Parts: sequence; C-alpha cells; structure tokens
Amino acid sequence: MTTQEILIRAKAAAPALRSATEAQKNRYLFSMADCLTEKTSRILAANDLDVEAARGTVSDVMIDRLKLTKDRIAAMAEGIRQVASLPDPVGRVLTETVRPNGLIIEKVAVPLGVVAIIYESRPNVTSDAAALTLKSGNACVLRGGKEAFRSANAVTEALREGLKREGASPDLVQLIQDTTRQSATELMKAVGYVDLLIPRGGAGLIRACVENATVPCIQTGTGICHIYVDESADQEEALKIIENAKTSRPSVCNAEEVLLVHQNIAKEFLPKLKTCLTDARATEGKQPVELRLCKRAAEIVSGTPAEENDFDTEFLDYILAVAVVDDTNAAIAHISAHSTGHSEAILTRTPEHAEAFTREVDSAAVYVNASTRFTDGGEFGLGCEMGISTQKLHARGPMGLQEMTAYKYVIKGSGQIR
Repeated sequence: MTTQEILIRAKAAAPALRSATEAQKNRYLFSMADCLTEKTSRILAANDLDVEAARGTVSDVMIDRLKLTKDRIAAMAEGIRQVASLPDPVGRVLTETVRPNGLIIEKVAVPLGVVAIIYESRPNVTSDAAALTLKSGNACVLRGGKEAFRSANAVTEALREGLKREGASPDLVQLIQDTTRQSATELMKAVGYVDLLIPRGGAGLIRACVENATVPCIQTGTGICHIYVDESADQEEALKIIENAKTSRPSVCNAEEVLLVHQNIAKEFLPKLKTCLTDARATEGKQPVELRLCKRAAEIVSGTPAEENDFDTEFLDYILAVAVVDDTNAAIAHISAHSTGHSEAILTRTPEHAEAFTREVDSAAVYVNASTRFTDGGEFGLGCEMGISTQKLHARGPMGLQEMTAYKYVIKGSGQIR
C-alpha cells in the first residue's frame, strides 16, 4: 500500500473515534495489549532479523535500543493497559465562562484527527504511539526506520489484530511500508491528511521535519542533558545520580551528556568521578565512561581533551563531557548556551542555589537532586509518552494524553443576537 493510500484510510477511519465512548476505546486498548503478548514469538523472530542486520553497523548501545525481549514486549503491553486506565482526555471542559448576555462559553478538549509519527530504531515507540493516539481519539500513521522495520511491522500487525477483534477499524493504526526518505517527505507535506507530525529520533531527523514540514510539527527528542554539581552537594549521592543518569541507558534522550562541577570542589570530586565512572566500571567488567575534559578538568584528572563541539553533542554512548565552572550562575550560563531544552539537574544542599537554577534554567524538565532519567511519560504518571517536546508551543516535556488533544469552543445560548 502506498503512503498516500494509507493517509486516505487514516483520515477516513479517524471520525469514528470522535464518537467512541471511553469504555469502547479501553476495550480496543486491552485487546491490542492482549494481541501484543500473544504474538510475542512472532515479534521476537522479526526483531532478531533486524538486530542481526544491524550488528557491525551501529554501536552496542544502539543495538540495545533496537533489541526486544519477552520482558520488553510485556512492558509494552503493560504500557498500553496503563493508558487504558487513565481518564479519557476527550470532552473535558477546560474552562467555562458565563458572559453578561447569558452566553455559556465552554473550552472543550477534542481529538487532533490524524497524528503521524516518524521514528527511528526503537520498536516500543510503535505501541506507545498507537495507545496514546487511540485513547485520545486520534488515528495514527507510523513511519519507523528501516533498521527496525520488521520489528515495527510485527508489532503493528498485532495491534491491528487487536482492533479487528473488537470491531474497530484496523486503519486507526497503520505503518508506512516505504522506508525511503520519500515516505518521510510525503508525511511532512501531507496537508489535509496529517493534523500533527511528531518526529522521534536524532537531531538530523528533527531538523529535517522542522525545516521541511508544511503540516504542524512538534520538536522532540534531542537531549543534551546537563547535571551541575554545586559546591554544597552530597558528593556520594551525586556520584550515584551521575552514574545512573549516564550509564543506566546511555542511548536514550534523557541520559546525561554534560557534567558541570563547581570549582571549589573540583579537585576533590573529579578523582571520585573518574574512579566511579571509569576505573571501577572497567574493573567490574562494565563499559567504562570516556571523560571528555575541559582544560580546567584536565588539570585535575586524566581523560580525553574535550573538543569544541563536545559540549554540543548528544553522544548517546558511554561518553561524558565534563567542565569546571565558577559557580551556579556560570553553570546556568553554560546550560543556556549549550542545552537543547530537554532536562537539566542541580545537585545541591543550598536552597537558594536550587531556587535560582529552577527559575533561570529554561528547559522542559529541571531537577533538584535527582537523575535526569526520570523525564519519561511512565515515570511522570502519563502511562507512556509520545515523545519529549523540547519546544514551548502546544506541548512541552513528556507528551501524554492531554497533549494529544486540541480544543474547541462550544457556545450555548438562549436566543442571543449581536
């Protein structure tokens, strides 16, 4: 089926969801989750082919991003069920105003219509996106990367089977079959068919969508996430937070990429950091973290001298750029100059520094004494997420059900004329 044919089917299927009850949509979701677990063996077989084809062409951390397991598929199904358990966002009265002339003006949440998602090598995005769009009353058109096509196709087939079992149109969830750039361009230009385009992937994909799309587009994903260790920080706690933020899953957008350390503790803290992230991990047989050090940091510990672009790079790997800064204000200035607006953290025991950091750092998620890895729809109680928006219009941060709706005004009168 061509991309255009898929878009036509999606637009035709979407209106039925506008009148679907919350109970109906939940039945669709539970059936989709059940089919996903039932088809685990088929999905894993398809995923094995994708992983084998990718070996030797991408890093180990990217292989991990692509890899599915029985537990990961079970988690995908559970994510769908969690979305089903959340309140229906459609039909919510956001505001109500009674005018002096008696008119009642309601601002009501409504579905967007058809949501298109372009994503790369994470097959779990397939089920997350389908669940969120369906519960919020939208049809979705998915366009995965060629490296994960077999996996995404197997997942999509299971989800469509779940819809058919409950009498819903399988065209509410569709996967573009063309993995060339042409299909991505068609989605970007699909005026009249796509109501919102969401790219999930690297900086190149997001830039291409923002620069070329003629349909509404939300920027998501790219995360040059910072952690600043203030002079009053609990250093042992800081090491645990940093190790989690950098190494628990370095290929995701909420992983730490840059560490800033206050000059007054740098000589004491940086050797501890190197021991924790590099030496101890190597001794334990784990992947050590390569430290890309600014000049001031390199005078204290050994590592790789940082190049100019290292503080503007989303490594998605076991690499951490490290800089020594004068104080909290300098850390905030550094983040302002280099951040992509995703997630930043301050580790401190000084309330005034925490307050200044949270007030002045202009990112979607700003943490005090916690890992940036919590920037996630599930961790925020949203069930799962469509992506992490790093822009400011319509949606910001983890995008859940509410961000998958627009609104309209419903005006109730009793014969008023103007």
